[in-house]
Amino acid sequence: MKHLDVRLSQPDWMLHPMQRFIRETNVVRYEELLTWNVVGREDGLEYELFYVDADRSPYEERIEAVDSVRWYDLTPIDDETFYVYICQETRQEDIRWREAFAALDLVVVPPIVYDSVADFYMTIVGAGDDLQALLDGLPDEIGVDVRAIGEYDRRHVPLSGDLTERQFEALEAAVEVGYFEVPREAGVDEVADELGCASSTASRLLQKAQARVMRRLVRRYGRK
Repeated sequence: MKHLDVRLSQPDWMLHPMQRFIRETNVVRYEELLTWNVVGREDGLEYELFYVDADRSPYEERIEAVDSVRWYDLTPIDDETFYVYICQETRQEDIRWREAFAALDLVVVPPIVYDSVADFYMTIVGAGDDLQALLDGLPDEIGVDVRAIGEYDRRHVPLSGDLTERQFEALEAAVEVGYFEVPREAGVDEVADELGCASSTASRLLQKAQARVMRRLVRRYGRK
C-alpha cells in the first residue's frame, strides 16, 4: 500500500467560483475540506463540509452568488472562523479532473487543504500502479507537485512530511516569535500575527502540527 502527497494547481477556468474567490481576493486566509459525499449519486448533487478562516460577510456574499450551490449552512466558531456545510450541483469542470480517479482503487485521506492561491494538497492511498495511473490521468492543464510518495506507514515518513505546508509554516512562525522558548516569550496571538490569520486558526494549526509530530516520535522511538 502506497501513499502520495501531492499539490494540484488548476487553471483559472477550471476553478470552482469559491476557489477563484480565494485566488483573487484576500478574504480567505485558510480553508480545509474536512469531508465530502460526491461519488455515485444519481441526483447530480454533492455535499461538503469546510473549515474556513475568512472574513465572514464577503465570504457569505460570494457563496450566495454561486450558481451551483443549492444551499449552505454556516456555523460560526468565532469572529473569523467557521464551518460551512454545502449542497451543490456537480460541475462539469470538476467531473473532468475527477475522472482521473475513475475505476482506481484509491482513498483520499482528509483533509484537503487549500492555500492562498487556491492550490490544494491531498494525501492519497492505494496501490502504486493506481497512484501512477492517477498522475498520468490528470488533465495536462493541472499543475502537479509530488511532495512525497512511498509506502504508507505514517510512523516512518519524515516528521515534516506528515505536516501540511501551512502547519509547518505555523511551527516556523512559533519558533521565530519565541512560542517554544522556556519561559514562553510569545503566545498564540503573536503566532497568528506572524501568519496573518485568526488566533483560533493559528491555535488549530499548532495543535495539529504538535500532535502529529509527538505521535510520530512516540510511535517511532517509544520504548513500549
